[in-house]
Amino acid sequence: MASCFIAAAMAAAALAPGFALAQPAANARAQIRVKDLGKLQGWRDNTLVGWGIVTGLAGTGDSPANRAMRQAMSNVLSQFNLTVPPEQVQSRNAAVVSVSAFLPAFAREGDTLDVTVNSAGDARSLLGGSLLLTPLKAPNGRVYALAQGPLSVGGYRYDANGNVVQKNHPTVGSVPGGAVVEVGVAGDLVAAAQSLTFVLAEPDYTTASRVAAAINAHVGPGLAHARDASGIEIAVPELQRSQLVSFVAKLENVAVMPDRRAKVVINERTGTVVAGGDVTISRVAISHGDLKISVVVQNGISQPLTMGYAGPGVRTAAVTNASVDVGEENGPGFLSSGTTVADLVQSLARLKTSTRDVISILRAIKAAGALHAELVVQ
Repeated sequence: MASCFIAAAMAAAALAPGFALAQPAANARAQIRVKDLGKLQGWRDNTLVGWGIVTGLAGTGDSPANRAMRQAMSNVLSQFNLTVPPEQVQSRNAAVVSVSAFLPAFAREGDTLDVTVNSAGDARSLLGGSLLLTPLKAPNGRVYALAQGPLSVGGYRYDANGNVVQKNHPTVGSVPGGAVVEVGVAGDLVAAAQSLTFVLAEPDYTTASRVAAAINAHVGPGLAHARDASGIEIAVPELQRSQLVSFVAKLENVAVMPDRRAKVVINERTGTVVAGGDVTISRVAISHGDLKISVVVQNGISQPLTMGYAGPGVRTAAVTNASVDVGEENGPGFLSSGTTVADLVQSLARLKTSTRDVISILRAIKAAGALHAELVVQ
């Protein structure tokens, strides 16, 4: 059990033992290309999905009780003039799977895609299997790619006589480059090529304004203006409309200094703290201590010492003795004077403060109103 006390900073606290004084860090940011801040409107990946069969499994496929597998195998065999009723399919060397892939923008016919394969039945492992030819469809029902090939499974599962040895997740695999694009995606940036809209990955009014100003300064005056916190509309000059790729290349390489919202991300499950180096903390004093409670139970036997017959009410009894030990250690103290989260964490690390204690301290500082950043708890 840990307790964290935040009080108003006192100058005399700097003289107390165990306190470390941090100095503000310099705020230096590098310029970033526009292409690293977002993308042109219309650029997106398209999701493809299909249902297929994995064969060649060493008895680790779907059980004969899986009706979907029996029906799927019967349908596949019927395509090759083999009539096998679903009730007669008894193989455990096949499994029904769902197949998914992402069709990127500007994909052309003949391009290959990575495929993810997931068991949809009661198969124990997909290790060693191969995916039969599977059509991949978009939400509009149209087939855009065909997938097949041997699976790559980053795990295994073997069981015999009630003993099971398993590594990772053997019911999920992938086929690198296993899908071939049959229908390409239109690569037109805009219909009339008169204007483009650049969309920021993280909407911010200040960043949008800076991107528009940088484009006007380096590409041409009056071409760009920020419509909102996310979109920057860019007019394409008439002379550049026939060379749109070259014009977009100029836009992508414009350097700009984006603004950034102050955030501190903490993950209590893994004990991870991620924060920008320039996230500031107001002047606070921190005292952190650990309260440890230990309960020790000792079991003993009480044996009568009477010689001979001890009477009907005398018998051996079990005795339990419990002791409680409470110890409170003096934890580290810290005095911040307009410092940053980076300086605070570094100073606490020198005081051998654990990461989980640092998380508790940051949450208490936020509750006190001294942490000037958004605290994201995962």
